[in-house]
Amino acid sequence: MYKAVEERIRKALRHHIHERYKTDVPVVTERPPKLAMGEVASPLCFELAKRLKKPPRALAQEIANSLKPIAGLARVEVAGGGYLNFFFDRAAFFRSASEQAGHESVAAGAAATKTVVEHTSINPNKAAHIGHVRNAVLGDTFARVLRHVGRRVEVQNYIDNTGVQVADVVLGFLHLEKKSLDEVRALAAVPKFDYLCWDLYTRVTHFLEEDKSRLALRGETLKEIEEGRGDVAKMAEVISTAIVKCHLRTLDRLGIDYDLLSRESEILHLKFWDAAFEMMKRRGTIQLAAEGKNAGCWVMELPSDREEPEDAAEAAPETAEEPPEEAEAKIIVRSNGTVTYVGKDIAHHLWKFGLLARDFHYRRFHRHPDGHEAWVTSSDKDDPGAPSFGHAHEVFNVIDSRQAYPQRVVVAGLRGLGYVEEADHLKHFAYNVVALTPRCAQEMGYEIPAEDAKKGYVDVSGRKGQGVKADDLLDRLETNARAEVDARHGEEPEAARAAIAHAIAIGALRFFLLRFTRSTVIAFDFADALSFEGETGPYVQYAVVRINGILRKGAEADPGMAAAGAASLARLKGGEFDVSRFLAPPECDDLWEIILLAGSLGARVELAVAAQEPAFVARFAFELAQAFNAFYHKHHIVSEKDAEKQAFLLLLTALVREQLVTALALMGITAPEKM
Repeated sequence: MYKAVEERIRKALRHHIHERYKTDVPVVTERPPKLAMGEVASPLCFELAKRLKKPPRALAQEIANSLKPIAGLARVEVAGGGYLNFFFDRAAFFRSASEQAGHESVAAGAAATKTVVEHTSINPNKAAHIGHVRNAVLGDTFARVLRHVGRRVEVQNYIDNTGVQVADVVLGFLHLEKKSLDEVRALAAVPKFDYLCWDLYTRVTHFLEEDKSRLALRGETLKEIEEGRGDVAKMAEVISTAIVKCHLRTLDRLGIDYDLLSRESEILHLKFWDAAFEMMKRRGTIQLAAEGKNAGCWVMELPSDREEPEDAAEAAPETAEEPPEEAEAKIIVRSNGTVTYVGKDIAHHLWKFGLLARDFHYRRFHRHPDGHEAWVTSSDKDDPGAPSFGHAHEVFNVIDSRQAYPQRVVVAGLRGLGYVEEADHLKHFAYNVVALTPRCAQEMGYEIPAEDAKKGYVDVSGRKGQGVKADDLLDRLETNARAEVDARHGEEPEAARAAIAHAIAIGALRFFLLRFTRSTVIAFDFADALSFEGETGPYVQYAVVRINGILRKGAEADPGMAAAGAASLARLKGGEFDVSRFLAPPECDDLWEIILLAGSLGARVELAVAAQEPAFVARFAFELAQAFNAFYHKHHIVSEKDAEKQAFLLLLTALVREQLVTALALMGITAPEKM
């Protein structure tokens, strides 16, 4: 509601200035630092004064006196040297916010164009860890937020089932474990296969480091997998498919759904790469290197490589400091004929935007607990009822910030092929890594390198086997939550207590990962993640539980006040009493503050979309829960003697509930019945 009134103000100011002064200036609005200065302020008269050669305060007074009434506003005042301060009609705002609470900004699915959000994308070679969970929770939340504002969203999960990491596990089964294809197939069918591969992957890392000549084994294995040859390729398929199913079971616990699992193997087998390769050669986007360290490789010359620095003396040597992964990213096809990850990713993005003139086949793969069906790409014929995937207008790739350079190479590839608009609509939704606190690392028995001890956190490393497995973390969270639930609600049935503990555990973890901005390194610690106090998911969940209890008691005292809030909203719209007497300034400013905050959810969501920052939603939920708890301790809602005031307080409580429930849902969190 705040967003709606603010936009009306901007629109009215733009029109008024154009009509009265025959000019246009940027209409900027902001939130004043004090409530006594109104709800919205604008400094536009300072810019207008420069154009018209008039004093800004005189212009502000002119505008305040002549501006036509704006729906939702009570008055306009002039402040300082020329600010316009706008004061909301508090009663009208409250009515409108209550009526609109819980509704999406635009009807879901209304957008004509499609937005693809690709997230998770865990290498299918071992169990998921806490870093992967941050990716999945960020991507899932951003997809929910986009849908809330009316975007048509397709969620994809890229499965790199022909990459080096899978090749290493295959190598481990063949050369360390001496397992046959049938033996690996039998192992893949047992629980915790992803844990077994976690340990094997670490052993393979040591095996290759002990003797660098063994890297030739990796190269041979990788080539056989990419070409789909023999038992090696079949073993890679068995391993990767089984691990993906393990990942989906883990992520189902977090309420994370996918529309499509797009597999790298089909990009190769269906000749997506071949088509992209021909396009790139024809356009001159890539060239065959004849000499130097990249001789025999097809390489892409990036725009930054061709740009000469303004001062040549300041230019750093190109090869001296260039990270190996950046040098590799420029290579699209290696001298042995294998395609780099970036090359396959360019082909994949041509498909995402509908530019490749070919498509995958699709088959059903997994049904999520909520009934949503996840499809997987296939080289064979389609299953009946396969949806249309891809053909995106905009793509967000949720990948950690260390992959910024390869993402830029993909964008440069699209641009080099002439797809400038699509390149502009390919966004790297970057985030920083999840590390471990030294205490957490010690608790798990890891050695702490000296450099990690200095910086205050220990890096997670899948190759070294360092990291908190996602299922272990969830198990521990649920165990801790269950102990609290059993102590408080031992009389509840077993299934009910398990459901409450699960909701609390998921709320704790998802909120913990979302409350940090994307650029923040999260130093994970069990004690912090398991805390239910302060800025946490359980704190917000408990506010909803408390509100539900208040509304139930209110309904018992007055059947006209239904706990769900629908009947109470109808009563408010019917105008049974005047709410303005409970919102008069300044004595009722505390009540107005919480209403204004509750009505600002839409503005926070729009900001989260614009900044691509889900943390804004988490912060809103915590602030509103905190404000409600202060309100609850100050006002005796159920025991209030004034019937109209009690009805008003219950209506305010219902509004807060709707906004908290909506904010939690955007983060994939539900509030249990009891806590």
